[in-house]
Amino acid sequence: TSIPHGRLAMDVVRPKAAGKYPGIVLIHGGGFSGGKRESYLPMAIKLAQNRYVAATVDYQLAPMFQFPAPVYDVKAAIRYLRAHAAKFSIDKEHMAAIGESAGATWSQFLAITRNMPQFEGTGANREESSSVNCAISYYGRSDMRRAYEGSRNAAGALPPLLGGDREHALDAHFRGSPLNWINPDSAPILAIHGTRDQNVPFEQSVWLVERMRSMGIEAELETLAEAPHGFKGADADRAFE
Repeated sequence: TSIPHGRLAMDVVRPKAAGKYPGIVLIHGGGFSGGKRESYLPMAIKLAQNRYVAATVDYQLAPMFQFPAPVYDVKAAIRYLRAHAAKFSIDKEHMAAIGESAGATWSQFLAITRNMPQFEGTGANREESSSVNCAISYYGRSDMRRAYEGSRNAAGALPPLLGGDREHALDAHFRGSPLNWINPDSAPILAIHGTRDQNVPFEQSVWLVERMRSMGIEAELETLAEAPHGFKGADADRAFE
């Protein structure tokens, strides 16, 4: 995908053996304004060793780009992988998304708005679907309006993405919250969250899962007791399993 200041890229890791494998898009974190897709290469390699094709992807970052640009980007990434499924050994009927922190918000959007044309953007490969079968959210924000209380970084991270603080951009906070778009056609989500997260309070995943279940959509919450934001060691191993 071309953007005004260069190109968005992805790194694709796949199993060595011939065949067709489920595809997974990995969406990095970084407070909506930073982070690099390369941070997800270790997980992409582990997923390929477990018989998935894993693509770690770029998306446009705040403050230069605001919501919903990143949603358009990750949907374009799914369409790109489907369009080149043969080249990458992907079974295009089985696609998923994994994101952490800021990237988890975009993975939630992929699952929740999977058949909502207003979130497709103007990117290429529009003949392909951007739908995913499921998504995994590592400590992601689902409700921007309730994201400031109990968070060390929301006051710095959210206004550049949403065009203002809650008081001056409340509508953008509503539209930028995956939780508000949940509908009967949304795909299942697994939310993984630590109870000592000081950036994205644990409740963000509780609210997401409760809202999805209330609408009859499969949703799971994997609680990591005492885990902070950004899993390491045993927490990271458990989340991956």
